[in-house]
Amino acid sequence: MSRPKTRHAANELAFVALGGAGEIGMNLNLYGYGPPPDGHQWLMVDLGVTFGDGSAPGVEVIMPDPSFIAERRGRLLGLVLTHAHEDHLGAVPHLWERLGCPVYATPFTVSILTRKLREAGLEGKVPIHVVPLGGRIEIGPFDVEFVTVTHSIPEPNALAIRTPLGTIVHTGDWKFDPEPVVGPISDEDALRRLGDAGVLAIVCDSTNVFTPGVSGSESDLKDTLTDLIGDAPGRVAVACFASNVARLETIATAALACGRDVVLAGRSLRRINDAARENGYLADTRAFLDEDAAGWLPPERSVIICTGSQGEPRAALARIAADEHPNVTLEEGDIAIFSSRVIPGNEVAISKLQNNLVRRGVKVITWSDHHVHVSGHPARDELARMYQLVRPRIAIPVHGELRHLREHAELARACQVPEALAVENGGFIRLAPGQAEVVNRVPVGRLAVDGNRLVRLDGALVRNRNRAIYNGSAVITVALDARGRVAGEVQISTLGVMEADDESALGVVRETVEEIVATTPSGRRNDDAALKEALRIAVRRVFRDRFDKRPVTSIHLVRA
Repeated sequence: MSRPKTRHAANELAFVALGGAGEIGMNLNLYGYGPPPDGHQWLMVDLGVTFGDGSAPGVEVIMPDPSFIAERRGRLLGLVLTHAHEDHLGAVPHLWERLGCPVYATPFTVSILTRKLREAGLEGKVPIHVVPLGGRIEIGPFDVEFVTVTHSIPEPNALAIRTPLGTIVHTGDWKFDPEPVVGPISDEDALRRLGDAGVLAIVCDSTNVFTPGVSGSESDLKDTLTDLIGDAPGRVAVACFASNVARLETIATAALACGRDVVLAGRSLRRINDAARENGYLADTRAFLDEDAAGWLPPERSVIICTGSQGEPRAALARIAADEHPNVTLEEGDIAIFSSRVIPGNEVAISKLQNNLVRRGVKVITWSDHHVHVSGHPARDELARMYQLVRPRIAIPVHGELRHLREHAELARACQVPEALAVENGGFIRLAPGQAEVVNRVPVGRLAVDGNRLVRLDGALVRNRNRAIYNGSAVITVALDARGRVAGEVQISTLGVMEADDESALGVVRETVEEIVATTPSGRRNDDAALKEALRIAVRRVFRDRFDKRPVTSIHLVRA
């Protein structure tokens, strides 16, 4: 990593996002303190995933490439997790062995992480430190205080990161909910005290920067859900994010008021329920029933909480809509409530799921029909309130696409923040000393879970798979005798290029192969690599001319 030669060797405070800046999800944030150009000690905040949108077939889980910090793992002091959402901790089981650092989190987050590590075969290998709510820890030059905020999951935390060059408030995901169903309200007094003491910079959630007003309270949903469930003649399915423990309690309260029992359909819902009860949440909520109870409960007594609100094809609600779930069915007269927002990119999958439900006679209810969802992220008035409390010198918007970051930077300036930088992943921001500025770019990228391995999302494997999906593939097997002539019939196998019985096209390919072999000089004919490349180009040209397709083409040579 190069730096301008005019830079001096005094300690500096830096911020780098490798994920989550210029996108929503896949968060990976780094704070560095030490002498430039590369003498920093590093603190990582969050290590999350995002999910495939279908543009890369076979890829469902995507995470940031941590190469920049993995190469500096000897100076990576720790990983602090703000909360237990997948886009903030989901990559830990996949990437921890590349990092090897201790992990710090509050109890509920530790419960979720421990279950994930167990599934990955890493239980007991990762040094995990449980931090109490409102706790404060020292990690090298970083003094980290956990500040309680509200969000759509238990124990969300903002972080006050104190350093010799100033204090940074890293908000994580948050909102100001005056009546949260689960957990305490946001600790505005702590935020105000930080502002009074002086805050150098805030690194802040931008998700709802275009939404006016406030996000609304979780407690506001109870009456709407009670009315909808009470008016339903048959089964009620409610799709929500599994991690939203407050929503589970709200649904359970509404169901109880209507004389109904609640079934959990989906493995992640059961995992969240177990972790919540393990940490004292849902203590006053009646135990949920397992999926098999849906088969014997009368329809008018059933509320089924389902995973799959984003149209995920293997989640419970998608299998129910396709009549492929072993225990749960929905039919004419039942209703399905989508108690969640639409994550950008999931519109097509959600529409397909909802149409499948409607096709079965199920009535679909969304946030556009009734007040069945509130966001866990701050709207504009809440962002302005945060700036009034914290009063930072610098604003660094994250957790948003570029348009969110730039709008958030403008809002921060309107809130009298002197400096605001909208910087996407890879921007190396010097926060202090001096004026905040981007002084470098570091490598960024994406890794994808492909079966049981991690591969680069922009690598040859995924790229060739995509090409094969859109253009098909062809394998040509050519047997050559001792003199380098074609021996026997050229074997051609294609997938997604042409009809199997298209003898005319097969004949043209065979003639082309024979002609290329015959006209290639003997020296190059004995060079396997050169001959294979000549054949590959010629065969692809045939497919392009005949079908306007450029299939992924492989040539196999068999020599006598």
